[in-house]
Amino acid sequence: MKYLPLLIPLFVIQIGLMIAAIVDLVKREKTRGPKWMWALIVVFVNMIGPIVYFVVGREEE
Repeated sequence: MKYLPLLIPLFVIQIGLMIAAIVDLVKREKTRGPKWMWALIVVFVNMIGPIVYFVVGREEE
């Protein structure tokens, strides 16, 4: 329980990044690679998955 004050903000950041990445993925027509692959990376690779999508996966419009 002593780590709970540290874990709650990390959990909130993780959920926020995941939601932002999924929303962007759904709205974007083209990505570098298939959308299903990016969705799996965003959801299952904690904290790093959404960041990798924003840095690598998004194709310029």
